[in-house]
Amino acid sequence: MSSSVLYYDRPAERWFEALPIGNGRLGGMVHGGIGTEIIRLSESTAWSGAPTDGDVSPTALRELPAIRRLLFDGKFAEAQQLATEHLPGRPTNFGTNVPLPRLRLDFAEHAAGDYRRSLDLDTGLATIKIGHFVREIFASHPHGVIAMRLSSSRPAAISFSATLDDTVLPGATTTTEDGLAFSGRAVESLHSNGRDGVAVEIRARFQLDGGTLSRDGDTITVTGADAVVVLIAVGTDWAGSAQPVFPVAGYDVLRSAHIADHQRLMRRVSIDLGEPVALPTDVRRNRLAQGHRDDDLIALYFQYGRYLTIAGSREDSPLPLALQGVWNDGFASSMGWSNDFHLDINTQQNYWATESTNLAECHAPLIRFVQRLASAGRRTAREMYDADGWVAHTVTNAWGYTAPGSGIGWGMNVTGGAWIALQLWEHYEYQPDEDYLRDEAYPVLRDAALFLLSYLVPEPARGRLVPGPAESPENWYLAPDGTPCSVAMGATSDRVLTEAILRICAQAATILGVDADLRDRVSAARERLSEFRIGRHGQLQEWLDDFDEADPAHRHTAHLVAVFPERQISPRRTPELARAAAVTLERRQQAPGWEQTEWVEANFAAFHARLLDGDQALVHVTRLIADTSEANLLSYSAGGIAGAPQNIYSFDGNAGGTGAIAEMLLQSDGEEIELLPALPSMWLSGAVSGLRARGGFTVDLSWQDGELSAARIRSGTATTTRIRYRDTTTELTCDPAQELTVERHHFK
Repeated sequence: MSSSVLYYDRPAERWFEALPIGNGRLGGMVHGGIGTEIIRLSESTAWSGAPTDGDVSPTALRELPAIRRLLFDGKFAEAQQLATEHLPGRPTNFGTNVPLPRLRLDFAEHAAGDYRRSLDLDTGLATIKIGHFVREIFASHPHGVIAMRLSSSRPAAISFSATLDDTVLPGATTTTEDGLAFSGRAVESLHSNGRDGVAVEIRARFQLDGGTLSRDGDTITVTGADAVVVLIAVGTDWAGSAQPVFPVAGYDVLRSAHIADHQRLMRRVSIDLGEPVALPTDVRRNRLAQGHRDDDLIALYFQYGRYLTIAGSREDSPLPLALQGVWNDGFASSMGWSNDFHLDINTQQNYWATESTNLAECHAPLIRFVQRLASAGRRTAREMYDADGWVAHTVTNAWGYTAPGSGIGWGMNVTGGAWIALQLWEHYEYQPDEDYLRDEAYPVLRDAALFLLSYLVPEPARGRLVPGPAESPENWYLAPDGTPCSVAMGATSDRVLTEAILRICAQAATILGVDADLRDRVSAARERLSEFRIGRHGQLQEWLDDFDEADPAHRHTAHLVAVFPERQISPRRTPELARAAAVTLERRQQAPGWEQTEWVEANFAAFHARLLDGDQALVHVTRLIADTSEANLLSYSAGGIAGAPQNIYSFDGNAGGTGAIAEMLLQSDGEEIELLPALPSMWLSGAVSGLRARGGFTVDLSWQDGELSAARIRSGTATTTRIRYRDTTTELTCDPAQELTVERHHFK
């Protein structure tokens, strides 16, 4: 039985030791102190800024032809200078998600005795036990609140003072008849104008079993209670009233409804990679970093990514997972990054675990978000490119920003919208539904294709269609004269994403029986796209020309999107290109100062899984946990990289790591399901159940001595698929009422 609990034998002293809870909108970080309990609050719609017009540079459209001409003529430095002057966006009120006040409880009696702090991934309950005191805390999705119950085995033992404090928001905390209230606004002046932002209302209600409650200024005091239930509700006016709403149900009803709702999703997948280690989680992580093997910790990390996805993104969540999910450490929002939505891998990576690990409902807020982004991006496509369809670039916000980022070198990721739109197709692939395809996905994909058809231009030397000017996120190349440049024509990542959107648009139109003329246009354009190229180092070229990187150790390898999540390069179909992709990975890691950070480790694990190298994938999963995740197993972007002054929490490593592990155990492309494609040699025996495969399949797997034991496959519809294990395939016809079992001998 694999571990499903994170536990610790001491309180959290900092954010990266606290335990995360969330209900898809409201997040809390539980510290579990002995004399003081702290729950740091955040909420997904607590955004500064406002919707804006005029973010596109007014001279961009005029200068685009000149920039293209300079690039085609090999005048890269001149093109770079012109692009720097005219292409970046001009956000005036972009904003950021901001952290909220914390709930602080100071206890009158200093608890003593055995200490245990835990987070049960199966129930979604955080529990602190100190001697005869118990605190139980969870974030309820059904009832929309954070709930905490404080109890003791001794009567009248619960006494504490409480307040809402330590906030960066302008506002005030007051007391009410039964608790605390905070009223403020999410405003700040680093990413917005310091005036605009949503209204924020927080209420904390205290329900006593015995004892008394008194009020004094911004503090309430509870004295001599047998038990206390605390409910925390948060509201903003991002999409309506900011008034928090409390449920009328009692604690036991809230608890039961929360567990049932959480387990409905969490229990769909189980994984067993080895025996649990009976040590606190932080000790286990440290031992892994020291070279000790702990396969069960990897299984725990896999399930933790699923837990965090459930806690951060539910079917009715108003916004998708931001850079920090629904938790906010206050660092990303107070530096140049902004705690927003990065479209050059991070937001995509936030959702890598949804479909493959059986959490399709958790994809819903991202799908709605991309639909809104597509609507907003039509104006940017017309104003900046005089193009049809829609476009979004490197970053976006709660208000639908679609212009380029404010800086050259990172802001001109013209296919950021196309990349995030692929998530809508992935959702369809895993559960084919023509109504969803027709009504929700296809309009977005069609208009993304229309933009790209308008944006492509012929390369004079060969007549191939190439996108540009744009940047390969977030990398720079050395022009022939040695000048570092970022803007180029025909960057490989743009070529990959263009091919993906055009192919998918045509495929979807064929399924729906619509837009025959568009299908013809798409087919003609795909035939003229530039080809992949292998450079002089044996690497997959990142640019149309065989440039060297200005920074060989750079964290981004955007051109390898051809390997994952796309399959335009694979070991079986394109072995030479797959070897070139592997060379790219090797060169990046071998370069002095390689920028090892959380999302990169998850990304490299996924790349190696697709390249069928399970041992290398495991190396990166292990590094993700040991080197770029903290004591509470939350992943972080390392200080000193991308301008970060310190380690900053980023959700992407957790979700990306879970998605990569799933990819090691099961892969599918809509035509074939591959069993244990990248099983590490160290994982001799194990099992996983409930993984999803494209086409609507659910798969359970077990293996022994490094060999497949059995796979159990279920489908929601009558269908036929091909099953692969290593170099052998077999055809299966599935019936919805039947579970099919294939064993090792079926592949001889």
